[in-house]
Amino acid sequence: MELSIFQDHFLLRLENLFFVIAAVVSAILLIIPMFTQGGIKEIDTREAVRLINYKDALVLDVRDDSEYVAGHIPNAKHVPSQKMADRWIELEKYKDKPIVVVYPGGVRSNNPSLVLKKNGFTQIVNLMGGIDAWKRAGLPMVKR
Repeated sequence: MELSIFQDHFLLRLENLFFVIAAVVSAILLIIPMFTQGGIKEIDTREAVRLINYKDALVLDVRDDSEYVAGHIPNAKHVPSQKMADRWIELEKYKDKPIVVVYPGGVRSNNPSLVLKKNGFTQIVNLMGGIDAWKRAGLPMVKR
């Protein structure tokens, strides 16, 4: 009888340990993106549309020239990612406005966002999934 109580107690502690480990791992997975993205928030297409329509957000397309010409979000400002370090000054008048940074899959939009943040821009967000997410949502595109 005593052995059974010991086994039950041990299994209960083991089960609790499992939940504690799962909670810690979950917390770490939630925190990692904050550090790897330099604290730049990611938003979905619905939030991007809200910022554009109601907060007069600037859409900043940082894709290559050929990608931009093939199709972009209406009224987007185009500054290729590799030129952001030299051309961020062109965006100075948008320093206190929301800026939605867009790239094909959202992957490379972090670097230009960090350049802007480093230079005092306060409301930078990355479009989660980039232009691909915008297209999937059936939102308007412009071709030049």
